Amino acid sequence: MTEETLRYDIWVEEALRSVIKKTLIHVAAHGLPGDHHFYISFLTQDKGVAIPGRLRAQHPNDMTIVLQYQYDNLQAGEDAFSVSLSFGGIKERLVIPYASVISFADPSVNFALQLKMLPMGDDEDGYEDEDEHFDAEHLNFLDEARRENGEKTNAAHDDDDEPKTGEVITLDAFRKK
Repeated sequence: MTEETLRYDIWVEEALRSVIKKTLIHVAAHGLPGDHHFYISFLTQDKGVAIPGRLRAQHPNDMTIVLQYQYDNLQAGEDAFSVSLSFGGIKERLVIPYASVISFADPSVNFALQLKMLPMGDDEDGYEDEDEHFDAEHLNFLDEARRENGEKTNAAHDDDDEPKTGEVITLDAFRKK
């Protein structure tokens, strides 16, 4: 007899992420009401995250963005959201899967979520890894971000497609010793 466990930890995590998704869907459709604004932290190396290489180099593990006054084209889908923000005076398009979000806060109402990064691909409990297959909407977000950021797009979407990222190297490798 195998021992089965109810995965409350995963279900709570999914419920918390659905709060973020519902919030962003509402704001994308109606705008930010009153003094509401969001601090959203996410893992920059997760599969499905699309950010310019210069931002990834500055934030190799995680990054926090603020949605308040100066953001454009917020789109919220089933698996991810996308938004255009300015960094150093340069407008950039970001695509962030909800599964990559590690914290979400709205200081105007003293609301915050701190999320754990739980293993979602445990075969024993029947859960499929969320990062393995993104919906067409997420893939369209990725292509749109690549176009806006001056990168090549993937016209054909395969499950194996991953956003391409720049590689950071140091100049020390090329200096004479």
